[in-house]
Amino acid sequence: MHVLVTGAKGQLGRALRRQLEEGLAPRGWEGALVDWADLDELDVSCSEAVDAWFAAHGPYDVVFNCAAMTNVDGCETNFDLAFAANALAPLYLARACAACGATLVHVSTDYVFPGTDPRPRSEDDVPRPISAYGRSKLAGEGLARSANPKTHVVRTAWLYGEGRNFVATMLRLAQNHDQVTVVNDQLGNPTCADDLAHELLRIAQTTSYGIWHCTNEGTCSWADLAEEAFRLAQVGCKVVRCTSEEWKQMTPGAASRPAYSSLENAHLSATIGNGMRSWQEALRDYLNRQQEQRG
Repeated sequence: MHVLVTGAKGQLGRALRRQLEEGLAPRGWEGALVDWADLDELDVSCSEAVDAWFAAHGPYDVVFNCAAMTNVDGCETNFDLAFAANALAPLYLARACAACGATLVHVSTDYVFPGTDPRPRSEDDVPRPISAYGRSKLAGEGLARSANPKTHVVRTAWLYGEGRNFVATMLRLAQNHDQVTVVNDQLGNPTCADDLAHELLRIAQTTSYGIWHCTNEGTCSWADLAEEAFRLAQVGCKVVRCTSEEWKQMTPGAASRPAYSSLENAHLSATIGNGMRSWQEALRDYLNRQQEQRG
């Protein structure tokens, strides 16, 4: 099997590498030949670069698109860049995949939903993003699926893994602060990159193309997540809870976020089985692994 992973140096790209190179992947991935490409090697927002890469390195059986512009606030101020990275890039990859018969696994986001209805959203619910980031990602979903019928769009949420993420930021701030202010009225599903990577590999083995939701189980607020991370890491830092409105007053340039963006893994449950564990269990294992790596 010949595989391409874009965004290889990001949190999810690193998690996929760990799955595939450390014997953690599901059955069927043994001996896969994987090309790892990040922005410095392949600019997926350039159609000529994508075509040249596929001509030189392809054909592929599966392509995992983990590349994206995930700076939610930055997308508001530079929508052209966000649209190129989050909408045009999956289109170009989908076209290249279609030309060689490859399956595309494209990662999307819970931010395609407005978060106005306090119930977990299934894959059948109608998206209506309220941020530039969400709009660019939703466009990418549609463009990818229109260009290649063998496309899995996998929405996830609140991702953390190796690299910059909310959990790592909270623990870093806790080293020098007695308290941190965290939003308490935005609810969603914290998701471990390792868990998501494993499910992406399972999804890629199916022909049930379309939209998938894939998050760790359970819903919490950003403040809840920070408090649980501090508790598990045995950090004596207090979480001061605030509202989204109060946070906007403190950071006027912040983009609007969904108030309730929890996802339901309905497609997984109805097909190959929902293998995603609780967010608390996943967070505990993630922090334990971080501690082991630090020695």
